[in-house]
Amino acid sequence: MTRILTLVLFVALFSCKEAKKESSSSSESVETLNQEIERDYPESFVKVLESHGSLKTWKKQKTLTFELLKPNGNEVHTIDLHSRKDRIDIADISMGYDGSEIWLKDEKESYRGNAVVYHNLMFYFYAMPFVFADPGVNYEMAEPLEFEGKYYPGIHMSYNDGVGASSKDDYYLHYDPETFQMAWLGYTFTFGSDEKSNDVRWIRYNDWIKINGVLLPKSMAWHNYEGRTIKEAKDPTTFENISLTESSKPERFYEKPENAKIVLKP
Repeated sequence: MTRILTLVLFVALFSCKEAKKESSSSSESVETLNQEIERDYPESFVKVLESHGSLKTWKKQKTLTFELLKPNGNEVHTIDLHSRKDRIDIADISMGYDGSEIWLKDEKESYRGNAVVYHNLMFYFYAMPFVFADPGVNYEMAEPLEFEGKYYPGIHMSYNDGVGASSKDDYYLHYDPETFQMAWLGYTFTFGSDEKSNDVRWIRYNDWIKINGVLLPKSMAWHNYEGRTIKEAKDPTTFENISLTESSKPERFYEKPENAKIVLKP
């Protein structure tokens, strides 16, 4: 009887300790998330994030999928939002990032793009404004952007050296002064160069859809431009079958397939 009581007390004590460990681990996880969310962002940027569903809601999501409509075959883009692993499937072509290497599967050798640049390019344009909450981003006020008589306040984003594939790039987020929704993105493209660029390209964001509590683009349109003078729009880039979930894909989903080749080890 004494042995039974001793065993019961031991199990109860052990269970209590395990519960405390789980509670402590859970608290640490929540605290880490809150610290990430409570970084010292500019007030205007916080309002932009809130107008798109909030950074807290975005951080809960784990997998983003969207289909990019193209004349010669649609592209299915899938991204793990926490690890930033990604995969694109285009008919007989696939490319992606498995967490350590960028790979390309193109057995017919028909792909004419640059997988190193493209594997996550559209994700960054699509996941605006939330990707600007990543570590290593610097913020300052930007001159308002004028289009058709309306002025859009702006925030200039730059990156610390070594952050991302092109840390010399500059970005300009301009938002509606009444709703704080993102309206324009200006950006430079410096991949492969060590120099800054003054050639700012412009994308208009004015077609949104709410998915799982987060405002995401249904389409976006690049515009012709001369400096900061925005001209006519080009054909819009349209997205379909948009999915944002709190579950992750299996690790093997992002792994390099057989017959794929490594194009870059970051």
